[in-house]
Amino acid sequence: MPDRPRLTPAVADVRRAVRERLPAVPVRAAGPEALVGLSGGPDSLALALAVAFEAPRAGRRIGAVVVDHGLQDGSAAVAERAAGVAHGLGLDPVLVERVTVGQEGGPEAASRAARLAAFDRALAATGATRVLTGHTLDDQAETVLLGLARGSGPDAIAGMRADAPPFVRPLLGLRRATTVQACADQGVEPWADPHNADRRFTRVRVRLDALPALEAALGPGVAVNLARTAAQLQEDAAALDLLAEEQAPELAELAEGGIALPVDALAANPPALAQRLIRLAVEHEFGRTLTRAQTLEVARLVTDWHGQGPLDLPGVRVVRAGGRLEFTAV
Repeated sequence: MPDRPRLTPAVADVRRAVRERLPAVPVRAAGPEALVGLSGGPDSLALALAVAFEAPRAGRRIGAVVVDHGLQDGSAAVAERAAGVAHGLGLDPVLVERVTVGQEGGPEAASRAARLAAFDRALAATGATRVLTGHTLDDQAETVLLGLARGSGPDAIAGMRADAPPFVRPLLGLRRATTVQACADQGVEPWADPHNADRRFTRVRVRLDALPALEAALGPGVAVNLARTAAQLQEDAAALDLLAEEQAPELAELAEGGIALPVDALAANPPALAQRLIRLAVEHEFGRTLTRAQTLEVARLVTDWHGQGPLDLPGVRVVRAGGRLEFTAV
């Protein structure tokens, strides 16, 4: 790596993106404040390079965590190479987390679950509070398109948040081409993950087939417009979440072994707000997050009531009684 790489537009863009997101990382008196999730690919490598430049200038200490999924021959060597790069950049500490990927939910979901668990362990081991990831605008567009195709609802179409503790995604507004160029401009060769070209994976098919087909049919700018849609939906969701949080303390009532919401108050709200009040009540009282399908089942006790009995959800029972929806643990 050259000692003094030239400052090119791509390098400047990545550094600026990191600089703007560093305030999202809480300052700690001792130990690392955050860890870069480093795979060695161009996105995370460009991120690590920029963090290594910007963090010391901001008086921040940031380390790195490399997750070895063990899914390919030589994965341990790839992980050690990425860790060596992180050490060379001055990131401290640098952890290598080796995981066993299960089968539940398919290979992509299982890999993600193993990776998240590894991040949790790394945060606990170091005391850091944030993981910085190299997700780009292209990743966001893929996420939005997958959400649309699966009919997963507005929360999925809203995509990834740039600041969603414990994750901070500084590069979410940059194109993947920028991270690739930033690595090249600094004389660093990223690792090419063969899984990123394997069409057995849904996201790879979206990346290599679906998005290019949309660009060919509709013209350039599809990825940018999908990411813009996500940003707009995030703004709308934040407003609705705020309204729900303001209403919830006034509506929530104590129930034996749980919490209750008045049916009339829920019915008086638009569906999007009523559903948020239901999800908020369950999450606050029982620490569980309802899926959209589960939330709609509960909402039908308000909108389509014809004397049905209790609704059993994972860990929670909901019953309509005395003009209230009563939520209790099971």
